[in-house]
Amino acid sequence: MGNKLRYIGLMSGTSADGIDLALVEFDDNASQHANDAKLVASYYQAYDNETQQKIMSLYNTSDNEIDRAGSLNRELAQQFSQAILQFLQQENLSAQDITAIGSHGQTIRHRPVKSQQTTTPFTLQIGCLQTLALLTGIRVVGDFRTKDIALGGQGAPLVPAFHQAIFGSTEKDVFVVNIGGIANITFLPKNSPAKTTGFDTGPGNALMDYWFAKHQSGRYDAQGQWASSGKVDSTLLQAMLNDTYFTQSAPKSTGREYFNAQWLARFTDNSGLIPADIQATLTALTAETIAQEINQLSTKSDVYICGGGIENNYLVSLLNHQLSCHTIVNTHTKNINSDSLEAMAFAWLALAFDKNIFGNIPAVTGASKPAVLGISVQP
Repeated sequence: MGNKLRYIGLMSGTSADGIDLALVEFDDNASQHANDAKLVASYYQAYDNETQQKIMSLYNTSDNEIDRAGSLNRELAQQFSQAILQFLQQENLSAQDITAIGSHGQTIRHRPVKSQQTTTPFTLQIGCLQTLALLTGIRVVGDFRTKDIALGGQGAPLVPAFHQAIFGSTEKDVFVVNIGGIANITFLPKNSPAKTTGFDTGPGNALMDYWFAKHQSGRYDAQGQWASSGKVDSTLLQAMLNDTYFTQSAPKSTGREYFNAQWLARFTDNSGLIPADIQATLTALTAETIAQEINQLSTKSDVYICGGGIENNYLVSLLNHQLSCHTIVNTHTKNINSDSLEAMAFAWLALAFDKNIFGNIPAVTGASKPAVLGISVQP
């Protein structure tokens, strides 16, 4: 048995619902470190409403942004550290038992291509690495996306390199679909790791959550019950599908700064539809944009679905219908909790930094070359 290395992966996604932690064990002597990744334990800490609103208020340009982002940068790091210390206590571990924390942080702005909003592409994640290292006493590896952007890439998605080692098959095509605030897919063609690709398909839960919170009580449509009470409006659905993002070829990535309340208002204002029908149509939009990409890339495959969207029964039923030629597989068949998959990926990216392993795939992000991603901060 080789020496075991323990990393904590930390993820806070575009849904801004809370902090996902994954304690992952790797064999220090293994030749392919992602293959032997073992999820030891996971932990989730929800944000309170005030924190969620602070995060979401920074997704688009507004007043006093720098002061608010600077303050929240420290505040989130404090919340991250509290969650990690509680997680360690839960597992009867100390800071000395952890090799490093791989922190994705919280994306508040993602502009990977030149646009009317920016002439220089950039991505910004907050959750101060220095503060997190000092408060936990654990080395932190973070800022994973910046180098890929500097190399001309999208800075996203970064998880396909991890997916390739965990889910790749010699017998069948495989997709890994993550439905967070934004949905993304990884395509792993059988026997062709060099042809691995991945990209954001468009909105995942973001628009559904926004519309639900506006018209109902709560943060999200539990199990898709409200959406299932409405009817999909084909005219509205087609109008949204005509957005040019959905016809762009990969590499591509997006975020809430594009698929937001203003984007939705262009289609729903004066539509005359009842709110439940719009919710049903937004759910269909997420399903359709995921399914059409999968069906274009493969006629038969295994599809692993993870992220918060897996809890939306109505959304999953739509995906099952539109992916009838494919097999939807639970990640538990790989001994992986679907809720922990992204956090596991950032634990692996921290290991990849330490082992000098490339963390990006240029065919996925569009970067000019593969690179070791991240920076390391000592406590």
